Amino acid sequence: MELLNVLEQIDEEAKVIDTVNRAGYKAWIPKRIVFTPDALEEPYGQEILKRAESLNLNIDLVKNNRITGLRGATERETYKIAKNTLAIVNAPKSAFNLRPIPPSADWQFHLAEGCPAHCQYCYLAGSLQGPPTIRVFANLPSILENTIKYERLNQLTTFEASCYTDPLSLEHITGGLAKTIEFFGSRPMSHLRFVTKFDAVAPLINLEHGGRTRFRCSLNADAVARRLEGGTPGVSARIMALRQMALPKAEGGGGYPIGVVSAPIMPIPDWEEAYIALFEQLQQALNFDTDLTFELITHRFTPGSKDILMNWYPNTSLDMEESTRTTKRNKFGGIKYVYTREQMNYMKSFFEQEIRERFPQSKILYWT
Repeated sequence: MELLNVLEQIDEEAKVIDTVNRAGYKAWIPKRIVFTPDALEEPYGQEILKRAESLNLNIDLVKNNRITGLRGATERETYKIAKNTLAIVNAPKSAFNLRPIPPSADWQFHLAEGCPAHCQYCYLAGSLQGPPTIRVFANLPSILENTIKYERLNQLTTFEASCYTDPLSLEHITGGLAKTIEFFGSRPMSHLRFVTKFDAVAPLINLEHGGRTRFRCSLNADAVARRLEGGTPGVSARIMALRQMALPKAEGGGGYPIGVVSAPIMPIPDWEEAYIALFEQLQQALNFDTDLTFELITHRFTPGSKDILMNWYPNTSLDMEESTRTTKRNKFGGIKYVYTREQMNYMKSFFEQEIRERFPQSKILYWT
């Protein structure tokens, strides 16, 4: 009942959304977990069903492959219903046509779509169609086998698994991330990458990953995380998870190569001091040799994502003032609002200097 009480508190978003990520974070438990008939034909779908039963979840075995009952009377109500629903479905055929995802990796593939967190800058806003329901793909073994077709001959190929979800946030219900890590551990020329804001890494520590999975943690200034990343563990807990995954197996760790995704970087008041505090905490935790990378991503939004986020989080304090930004267009003519060139150049110089001084053996993969 304790976990369900926490979930009820999340419904009171205006009061709780900024504090649920502090001490005492509990694993996400959906109010409803829906299984479609085709998902239950998959052995992995049956495994998830057994996990759901062991957790005493509210299970709904629907009669067809459509998920209904997600719409509320308002956008906010629809959001709440969808965010409390986990659907176990089969990925469509289109999911097997992998797309490149530079600069993160060569290709992206998906274990799931949607995320139980309540980040008020959510990158999925406008990227996925319909209510933000979390969908897990029961045909995961076929999805993994499909990646083999995209391996390059005699050349390392990288695969990103967290474009549309946070896979660690669902692992206690699905077990799919562990299966994915072990699969890539058997592929000498393929490397897996995923990023998370969650810290429940215990099921991943003893896996045979072969050094072919990079565990990346999304870390931001504490003021940003507390204010805008509801439903997630705090930054300190994530850093400790990163340390545990990086420690050598001989010392009880996972022995993984690791990474920090600092995103979305924001010039909040006193931002230099806030991010210095983050890097100091990270430096103290990673006080041993490790394979470490950084990916630096500034905050940006589109007109469409802004509209969706304002419906989801009408009381947000997230800065989405268009007049203080500059516009950037993609090859299809879409508009994105980013920080000015002067701001970007200054922030980039600051981050690169801090990282090089504190983590001289690390690699900065990109700034955007």
